[in-house]
Amino acid sequence: MPRKAFRMSVSEGAAGEYARRHQPIWQALERVLFDHGVKTYSIFLDPGSNDLFAYVEVDSDEQWERIAETSTCQRWWAYMRDVMPANADGSPVSRDLREVFHIKRDDPGGTGPGGTGPGGT
Repeated sequence: MPRKAFRMSVSEGAAGEYARRHQPIWQALERVLFDHGVKTYSIFLDPGSNDLFAYVEVDSDEQWERIAETSTCQRWWAYMRDVMPANADGSPVSRDLREVFHIKRDDPGGTGPGGTGPGGT
């Protein structure tokens, strides 16, 4: 299952409004996310820099990419455009992050207890 992480940002002075709009997100958007294989999705705010860190687990990269094609997602982007930087197509400006470390408890190939890598049993 792909794990994705990316950074975005909130416009100066808009962090409170950004958070309010996510409490809760639209039911239609939640449904689109789940229908496209999202298993978990979290967004964190650094209040000192207005940076956002997003983490998502999804069934497949293809399903994740198709979310952007939905009218619900495109309406959400338009709704959020005044509180965060956006690209010409309306999508939020974002930068993908590269995973450099991951552990999972009881992962048979991991390095922790029960794993077979260095330090494993």
